[in-house]
Amino acid sequence: MPQQGIRTTDALPGGSDDSAGRLAWWDRPAGRSPRRSFRAGLRLAVGVLLGAVTATVGLGYLVGALLGYAALGRSPQARRRLGGLARRLAEYDRRRVERFFGDSPAGTVTDARAVSYLAARMPVGVLGGIVLGMMLYGAVVACAVVVGWLVGRPVDEIEATPLIVAYFGVFALVLLFLAVQGVLGVAALDRRLARRFLGPSGREVLERRITELATSRAGVVAAVDAERRRIERDLHDGVQQRLVALGMLVGRARRTTDPTKAADLLRQAHEESGRVLGDLREVAWRVYPTALDNLGLADALARVAEHAGLPVQVDYRLAERPARPVETAAYFVISEAVTNAAKHARAGRVDVEVVLRGGRLVVTVVDDGVGGADPAGGGLSGLARRVAALDGCLRVRSPAGGPTTVVAELPCG
Repeated sequence: MPQQGIRTTDALPGGSDDSAGRLAWWDRPAGRSPRRSFRAGLRLAVGVLLGAVTATVGLGYLVGALLGYAALGRSPQARRRLGGLARRLAEYDRRRVERFFGDSPAGTVTDARAVSYLAARMPVGVLGGIVLGMMLYGAVVACAVVVGWLVGRPVDEIEATPLIVAYFGVFALVLLFLAVQGVLGVAALDRRLARRFLGPSGREVLERRITELATSRAGVVAAVDAERRRIERDLHDGVQQRLVALGMLVGRARRTTDPTKAADLLRQAHEESGRVLGDLREVAWRVYPTALDNLGLADALARVAEHAGLPVQVDYRLAERPARPVETAAYFVISEAVTNAAKHARAGRVDVEVVLRGGRLVVTVVDDGVGGADPAGGGLSGLARRVAALDGCLRVRSPAGGPTTVVAELPCG
């Protein structure tokens, strides 16, 4: 099972399956490609259309439930069945909202909350259907007018003069803008209603938060212990062995009576001391790079790219330095991901992106290796605990054959 704070998904950030901590479509920053914007808009329209359908189903349920309750209201079994059907309809609609409009966390839904939600959703669903119907009608009329002008048979005898074309063009754009805003408004209302009636209550939110904090604290303790074991292993397997070799060389130099051999042994000891210092610097850098404090994340990442052993392209787009805990977590996520790509994924290239989106520092590391990374492995699970300690989220996508994508979102507020 994935560890606390880590999510394994087959969708890249912004995909439809990424619901935890995901921004709604209309809240996301600009800069996406026209193709992705069109797909997102189409997904939004489909969600509103399905909402109109579920509102109609909900209306049918409410009418049927009202009649059934009047006829069978004294039957506990009938009331349980009606309540169970209301909860199923409400849960289906919550999943629709989550799938098409963004995150909609599930809470404990009683029969009364489910019925209240279905009743409150009816006007919103009807409004969404009306807005989409008006958009469709406007598109049909616009196509009819344009086709009439092209074939020489104008609709309602309206000739295609430049003034008329400009007038209709501006009018159509204004109506399109209003219709799009209507769809966005319906989607926002849908999302708020789902969170209000079907989301967790205040008590549930507090209980979940306490559980998350307890799990995160335990994870941090485990991560610290794992880091200590790693440091001990690095010192034992590297520095300690070199120090033993250095002591043996110095001892042999002291015992020898041959000046030439003594000088050669001292030269070897001097070279070995340089290697010991190099190993110590590497261990200290892996524990915490001093460049991160002195120069910032950009320079520390440049050092990571320099020592990666493969081409690493870093796209750093932060105008200001983030808070030190956030900066440190971002550094270790990138460093570990690059190290894994070089050692285990047999990658030929790594692309790193560091951007600020919606008040969250988003780190994306993509390599072209063989994939198959285990999110529950020691390195990635340790990163997940480090990110979770800051209320962040770590996602890993690593299908067999690659590529591997590691995304960390860290709150900066």
